[in-house]
Amino acid sequence: MKTNSANQELKKMVGITAADLIKDEMTCGIGTGSTVAFFIEELGRRVQQEGLRITGVPTSFQSKLLCRQYNIPVQDTQDCSRLDIAIDGADEVDPDLNVIKGGGAAQTREKIVAAMADQFIVIVDETKLVPKLNHAFPVPIEIIPAALTFVENKLQRMGGEATLRMGVRKDGPVITDNGQFILDVQFKPDTDLKNIDRELHQTPGIVETGLFFGMVAMTLVGSAAEMKVKTLKK
Repeated sequence: MKTNSANQELKKMVGITAADLIKDEMTCGIGTGSTVAFFIEELGRRVQQEGLRITGVPTSFQSKLLCRQYNIPVQDTQDCSRLDIAIDGADEVDPDLNVIKGGGAAQTREKIVAAMADQFIVIVDETKLVPKLNHAFPVPIEIIPAALTFVENKLQRMGGEATLRMGVRKDGPVITDNGQFILDVQFKPDTDLKNIDRELHQTPGIVETGLFFGMVAMTLVGSAAEMKVKTLKK
C-alpha cells in the first residue's frame, strides 16, 4: 500500500519535472493544488538560483500567495490574452487526457488560463488516472447563488445527484474566488458527459463546469512502481 509520504514524493517529482519545462521569458499559467505547490516551489528556486525570468499567471489567491512567497513575478488573469504554457493538476484524467478539475474550487479561472495557453500541461500522480471521468470524483459546477434551486432541479432531471459543497473550517457553503457556490455532481456511469457539459453551458446560472474536454496537450504522471515521471500525450 502506498504511504502518504510516497504520494507526496511522487507529487514533488512531477512538480520538479514540470518546472524544468519553463524557459526564459515565458508567461506561465500556474494552477492550484497540492501537486502544483511543488511546481511553484521549484519554479521559485529556479528564479532565485538560476536567474530564470518568467511571469506567472496564477489561477487562485492561494497560488498567487505561493508565487509571492517564492519571489515569482505575477500578472493578473484579466491583463492577459495569451500564455506560452499553463501547468495545473487534476482530480481525474481519462485515457484521452480529458480531465476533471475543481477540487480546489478554482475550475473557472483554471479553464480560462488553460484556454489562453499555447500548451496546457496537467501534472498528477498515478492515482488520478481513471477509465472514465466521474469515476470516483464528482463533477464540480460553479453556480451563481441565486440559481441554486433552479440548477439543482435541472441536474436532477439530467440524472445527476448534486451536493452543495460546504466549508470545512467555516460555517456555510464554500465560496469561490469569484464569489459563487460549488455543486459537486455525480452522474450515472453510462452518462455521456460531453453532452451533459454542452447542456450545462446553456443553463442560466451556471458559471463553469470542471469538465475539461480536448484541452490537455500532455500529462506528466508520477509512477509509484518505478518512482519516475511518465509522459502521456494524445
